Amino acid sequence: MTAFDFRPTLNAPDDDPYLWLEDVEGERALDWTASQSARTLKHCGGTRFERDRAALTMIFDRFDRIPAITRRGQYLYNFWRDAGNPRGLWRRTTLAAYMKADPQWELLLDLDALAASDGEDWIWSGASTEPQRREKAVLRLSRGGSDAVVHREFDLMSLSIVADGFNLPEAKGSIDWLDPDTLLLSSALGDSMVTRSGFARTVRLWKRGADPLTAPAIFEAGCSESLGVSGHVDRTAESERLWFIENTGFFEQIVRTGDKSGPKIEIDFPRDAWWGVFGDWLAVKPGKPWTVGGTTYASDVLIGISLSSFIAGERGFVTLFEPGDRRSLQSFFWNDGKLIISYLADLVPRFETFTPGRQEWTRRALDTVPAEGTVHLWSLDAEDHETNGEILVSAQDPITPPQLLLLDLDTAPPLSASVILKRNPENFDAAGLVVTRHEAVSIDGEMIPYTQVGPADGNGDAPVHLTAYGGFGISLLPSYNSALGKLWLERGGTCVVANIRGGGEFGTRWHDAGRRQGKRLAHDDFAAVAADLVRRGITQPRRIAAEGGSNGGLLIANMLTRYPEHFGALFCTVPLIDMRRYTRLLGASGIDEYGNPDKPEDWTFLKEISAYHAAAPGQPYPPILLATTKRDDRVHPGHARKMAAKLQALGYPAYFYEPSAGGHSHGKDNRERAAFIALGNNFLRSAIGWHGDGVR
Repeated sequence: MTAFDFRPTLNAPDDDPYLWLEDVEGERALDWTASQSARTLKHCGGTRFERDRAALTMIFDRFDRIPAITRRGQYLYNFWRDAGNPRGLWRRTTLAAYMKADPQWELLLDLDALAASDGEDWIWSGASTEPQRREKAVLRLSRGGSDAVVHREFDLMSLSIVADGFNLPEAKGSIDWLDPDTLLLSSALGDSMVTRSGFARTVRLWKRGADPLTAPAIFEAGCSESLGVSGHVDRTAESERLWFIENTGFFEQIVRTGDKSGPKIEIDFPRDAWWGVFGDWLAVKPGKPWTVGGTTYASDVLIGISLSSFIAGERGFVTLFEPGDRRSLQSFFWNDGKLIISYLADLVPRFETFTPGRQEWTRRALDTVPAEGTVHLWSLDAEDHETNGEILVSAQDPITPPQLLLLDLDTAPPLSASVILKRNPENFDAAGLVVTRHEAVSIDGEMIPYTQVGPADGNGDAPVHLTAYGGFGISLLPSYNSALGKLWLERGGTCVVANIRGGGEFGTRWHDAGRRQGKRLAHDDFAAVAADLVRRGITQPRRIAAEGGSNGGLLIANMLTRYPEHFGALFCTVPLIDMRRYTRLLGASGIDEYGNPDKPEDWTFLKEISAYHAAAPGQPYPPILLATTKRDDRVHPGHARKMAAKLQALGYPAYFYEPSAGGHSHGKDNRERAAFIALGNNFLRSAIGWHGDGVR
C-alpha cells in the first residue's frame, strides 16, 4: 500500500477517506496531484502527444484567425493571444481599419509584460471602459484563470496602471461606471460582503479615493439564501436609472430599479423571467405560465410593453413570439430601439426584429442572415445607448469555419445584406466528411437529436468521439471544432454532438425535464445516443470515446458507473462528481439545477447520480481520464481528485491530470490549452485501440 492508497471500506455518503484531497493547496494533496499528473503524462505522452500539441498550438496561434471585437466609442477593442504573446495583448483599431486584410492595431497593454513586472500569473478576464470620456478602464485580472479577479484601473491616455485608482484585491464580483469618478461596486470583498455562494452581498457606491470596504452600501441582499446581487447603470433612459438585481436562485431573480441612492421600485414580473429594457420599452419571457391582467401567457412566450406603463399598472402586453414543441426562443437583445430575437425551429436558426410602438410592434424577419448551421447575433457596440443598428453575425457548421459578418438593421431591405468582415482559415481537411442529423429513442420514449460528422461510408467499427452537456438550459449546437477536426475527423474518425435534456434547445420544457430529478433522465438520453450509434451500424461500444466537462463531467462520471458497457473510454474534465458534498465545494449556486443534498428528499434522487458514491468494485468500467485545474474556483478540483483516488483504490484503469492554472477551462494560454486537449484525445484514442495515425 502506497502513501496515497487509502482504501475505502464503505460507500456511505459521509464516510469519505479522501477528504484530504479537497485541500486545494495542501502539501499532501499537491504531492498526490503532481505524482498522478506525471503518471498520466507518462502513459499518454510521447511522440503522438507532442505532435498533436504542436499541431493544436499552431492552430490556436494562427495570425489569420478572426480577431473578436467590441466597439466602444470610435474604437474596436480586441484581446489577442499568439505564440509571441501567450498571455495576450489588449489592443484597438477602427472599423475601417478592421475591414482591411491586415489591420493596424494600437497596443494598449502587453499582459505578458505586466505579469512579469508584477510577478503574477495574470490571465485576462476583460475590461470595463468608462463610457463618457473614454480615458480610463478597469481591468479584470485573474490569477491562473480563477473566477475571482483583481481589479486594476488603467489610464488609456498614458497606457499605465493608475497607482491610486480604482484598484481591488482578489474577489468575485463586478463593477460598473456611474461617472468618471464613481463606480457601482458589486464585490464579495470583505467578510460581511459575501453570500453563502461566494458572491457579492451588497452594491456599494465607491467614490474615487475612498476605501472600498467603507464605501456606502446602497443595496444589499434581502434574503440570507440569495446567491448574490449586482448593480448596473442604464444609459438608454432619459434620466438616471440604475438596475439592482438580486439572484435568489440560479434561475430566479428579483429586479428593482432606482438611482444612485438605491432601489425605489420592484419590477413585478416573474422571478424566473428573461427580460430586457431599452429606453421605455420592456420585453419579458416568463419561464412558467404567467397570468396577469386577465391573460395567461405560456412558458417561453415573449411579450412586450411600455416600461413606464407597466410600472403604472398597465398589463396590456403585445405577444411577440410563441414557442412550439420544437420551436424555442434562444435569446433576445436590444439595439438602437429595436428588439432582435433568436430562435430555433427544430434546431434550425431563425431571427427577427421588432420595432415597438404604442399600438403595435412592427415585425421583420432577418432573411439576409445565414439560415443554416450555427448562427449567433449580437451588437457591435458594448454600450446599449451607443448602438446604431449595426450587429455582428457569426455563422459556421461542423465542416465550415466561422465567418464574421456585419449587418446594419437601419438599412432598408434589400440593401441590408450582411457584409463579410473576416473568415477563419480551414484548420483541418474536411474532404469527404458529411454532416447528418439523427434521433435516438431514450428510456422513456423521448426522441433525442444528435448531429454526426464523419465519413459517409461507415464500416460498423468507426472510432467515435461523443459529447453532450445537458444542463442549465444551455443549448449545445454543432460547431467548427478545430481540435476535434484535426485530431479526430481528419484522421478518419467520427464526431457526435448529442442534444440531451437539461439543455435549452427546445426551451424550458427541455431544460426542466433534465434537471433535479430529471438529471438522471438526461444521462439516460446520452446512453441512448451511444446505443443508437451501434444500432445504426456506425460503430461498436468499445470504439465509442465520450467526453464532457463541468456539468458534462457529471454526465461522463455517470456513464462510467451507470452505463459502462456502452463506452470504450471516457474523458471527464473539470467535473462535479461528489453530489453529497458539492454544495460545500463551491457549488451552492447549483442547487436549482441539481437539488440540495442536505434535504433528505433531494438526496434521494441526488444519490442516484453521485458517481463518487456509486462507484463499486467488480464492474466493467472502461478506462477513464479525470482532469481538472488547481485554480478552478467554480467547480472544486476535489471532485476529480477524489474520484480518481477511489477508482484507483478499487483497481480500475483511472488516470488523473491537473495543471496548476487554467481556471474552469483548459489552460492559461494556447499551448497549455493545446496540451490539455491533446492529452485527453490521445488517451481516448489509445484506450479504444485507435491512434489515428493515418489520414483519410
